[in-house]
Amino acid sequence: MGRVADEVVLSDEERTFLEAQVLQQKAARSLSDRCRMMLLCAEGLQSKGVGAQLGMHEHTVGKWRRRFVKDRIEGLTDEYRPGRPRAVSDAQVARVIERTLNTTPKDATHWSIRSMVAETGLSHTTIRRIWTAFGLRLHRSETFKLSTDPLFVDKVQDIVGLYMLPPNRAIVLCVDEKSQIQKLAREQPVLPMAPGVAERRTHTYFRHGTPSLFAALDIATGAVIGKCYKRHRATEFLDFLKRIDTAMPAGLDVHIVMDSYATHKTPKIKAWLARRAHWHVHFTPTSASWINQVERWIAELIRKQLQRGVHRSTAELEADLAAFIEAHNENPKPFKWVKSADEILASVKRVCQRTQQNLCREL
Repeated sequence: MGRVADEVVLSDEERTFLEAQVLQQKAARSLSDRCRMMLLCAEGLQSKGVGAQLGMHEHTVGKWRRRFVKDRIEGLTDEYRPGRPRAVSDAQVARVIERTLNTTPKDATHWSIRSMVAETGLSHTTIRRIWTAFGLRLHRSETFKLSTDPLFVDKVQDIVGLYMLPPNRAIVLCVDEKSQIQKLAREQPVLPMAPGVAERRTHTYFRHGTPSLFAALDIATGAVIGKCYKRHRATEFLDFLKRIDTAMPAGLDVHIVMDSYATHKTPKIKAWLARRAHWHVHFTPTSASWINQVERWIAELIRKQLQRGVHRSTAELEADLAAFIEAHNENPKPFKWVKSADEILASVKRVCQRTQQNLCREL
């Protein structure tokens, strides 16, 4: 007589779980197959018959039958497989991180994978994995500048308050200028992109003047008012303010956010603003242009139009800028300001603390 198969008797909870795993589409295929085996075994079928129905060997069915009878549902899961032992210890990882953060190589300002491999004797793959796991990207370097404005906190709270809770019956405009836009024409024709070949252009160019673009962004709609001028003076800025005043609906207050550039604070500008009680000016802190939303739109202008544009005359550049503004205003989308003033100030505080700690460490 052959070996008698273990009898599979299911409780109501076990049957419900097994049937759910069979019907669930996101369940692992291996687990659903084992659940099918146990449901058929519970009907009294032998392992050979179950294997014939499911296209499996009877020894496989017998293995999972025995494991289910012994450990029930937990017996259907895969056992822990330790795999290959670690070749790099925690102490070695710690030494790599400590050396990366606190030291520099003799011939460079920062470590590279090759130099760290030569220093530690570990493989290229190991160093790369360690740096990736701890988020260390030594090839990147970012810049920052802390504002020294004594009214920084008050100005941030004022401007962010305008963004997140604009006043009723008022328009909030972010105003700035992109000064001295270079009209660059390449010395040789640009070679267009082709399959497998990037667009190519010469690094040498001709300049054809530098006009300035004044822009005002409506934070509620995302629409932009813009105009080019040959020069960047208080006279041109006053003309642009008059252009904005003409475009504004009657009966609404106008709040403008702008930086403290000298052309924005001349006596003529102050006198013009003083005669208009419905105009309210909010100056950004010094060295904090990031808080002016029109800067984000100007960055988009540079990326889409100016960075790779070729302009042979002032008229050609101004026409392209006007076309860009017109196309933008056909379907404007406002920028969504999400950080509160408290979150911004907390972030600046953390940067100040880190800067102070690094300064004390150097001293």
